[in-house]
Amino acid sequence: MTIPDSLPARSRLVHDAIRAAGIPGDIVVLPDAASTAVLAAQALGVEVGAIANSLVFFSDGAPLLVMTSGAHRVDTAALAERLGHGRIQRATPEQVRQATGQAIGGVAPTGHPAPLRTIVDEDLAGYPEIWAAGGTPHTVFPMTYDELVRLTGGTVMKVD
Repeated sequence: MTIPDSLPARSRLVHDAIRAAGIPGDIVVLPDAASTAVLAAQALGVEVGAIANSLVFFSDGAPLLVMTSGAHRVDTAALAERLGHGRIQRATPEQVRQATGQAIGGVAPTGHPAPLRTIVDEDLAGYPEIWAAGGTPHTVFPMTYDELVRLTGGTVMKVD
């Protein structure tokens, strides 16, 4: 169990947010950066699909957080059509940091300066436990699919 005071500042914000949401999982500090779903899955000994990637996009001038299974990619054209939006494009590293306060590779589903509109990949529901970044590329935490949806206030839909 990680003591919150020993966590990086960004991860402490995430820890506080998950506790406030009633999520019991602890933030785990990994010895090596797990900035991709494959690296995180290898470090945790889980299927890559059980990694909840936090991807930040921009659509209609606003940030859009997509929590997707590490097993596939987001089809931005199909997602834009489902949402009734114009083009969805990947955020730049600067836009990601501005929207989330976190760096690419460590973006958590929570702990941001302001709530982000969030889409949650329906395929994550197939895993009894999923793992998400904890605010830095070295931190992750477990939760259930239902906890992720509740934590983010996300809209569940197909993203690939």
